[in-house]
Amino acid sequence: MSTSEYTKIYYGNFILVTRVKDELERVGIIPIIKDEGESQRLAGYGSLNQGYQEVWVNNDELDKANAIVEQVKSEIKTAD
Repeated sequence: MSTSEYTKIYYGNFILVTRVKDELERVGIIPIIKDEGESQRLAGYGSLNQGYQEVWVNNDELDKANAIVEQVKSEIKTAD
């Protein structure tokens, strides 16, 4: 994955990342989910980021994706 083509738009726990991913896919945006903690665990290293993932999208979809992330974050705050 070339970092120049993709931008990280969200970082959070598995449940919240799944919610963001589902909303993005609902409008046709296919995000890339990176789980550095799991990658480190599988490689035999310890990690402080267990359970936290990153959501990356293609730069062509960045504005639309950011709006969806803000909407999900707003809904999560309202639910608290």
